[in-house]
Amino acid sequence: MKEKMKNFIRLVRDVFRNNLKIIFAHKFIYFLVISFLVFVGVMLIMLFDSDSNPTETSVYYLLIFPGLLLIFYPTVFGIQNDVDARMIEIIFGIPNYRYKVYLVRLLLVYIVVFLILLFYSTLSYVSLTSFPVVNMALQLLFPVLFMGTLCFMFSTLVRNAYGTATIMVIIGLAFWISSDFLEESKWNIFLNPYHVPSDMNTMIWATITMNNRIYLFVGTILALLAGLFLLQKREKFV
Repeated sequence: MKEKMKNFIRLVRDVFRNNLKIIFAHKFIYFLVISFLVFVGVMLIMLFDSDSNPTETSVYYLLIFPGLLLIFYPTVFGIQNDVDARMIEIIFGIPNYRYKVYLVRLLLVYIVVFLILLFYSTLSYVSLTSFPVVNMALQLLFPVLFMGTLCFMFSTLVRNAYGTATIMVIIGLAFWISSDFLEESKWNIFLNPYHVPSDMNTMIWATITMNNRIYLFVGTILALLAGLFLLQKREKFV
């Protein structure tokens, strides 16, 4: 029994390690470096600007763009990298194996991105202002997960990483521009839960934020299911 347990743990460890190598290979390091430089650059500006008064609200805005950069590459280029490495035939050759592969990979991507956001949040807590670090990272996950699964869905639809990247940049810009008009709306993809309007009751704002998070979560599930459904069309990938 103990031997079986050890073999199972070893198998899970190897699966996670091998998939991490695949997911975060190639150009991911560039996105990681850019994400960190953007984060540090803006944080230093906020830190040394005499007119700046960092709050939870500003920290959320500081961290959301680096989070989107982190999620972009592995979700957009994941399938393309398998095609280039000629792994796609193996993945699609075993019935239902592709679903397990990409679900595990997405799970690993989100875990790693969450840990990095947790690290960024901790640095912000130490350098800028006090706030609930874990809650900040969790709040950031909602828009990051939604955009990540949207990237995955379009990558299975377009079947070309660069085409997917172009579409997602356009969609991301559209969401970002619309957030100015929907700043206090539950439909705002980038709603900042810490930015409580001065003329709004806190209970009402809490309800708006909760509805927004529910919609983002449901959208994430729907995009994920759509992406997995599109993976059924084997001949379009192999």
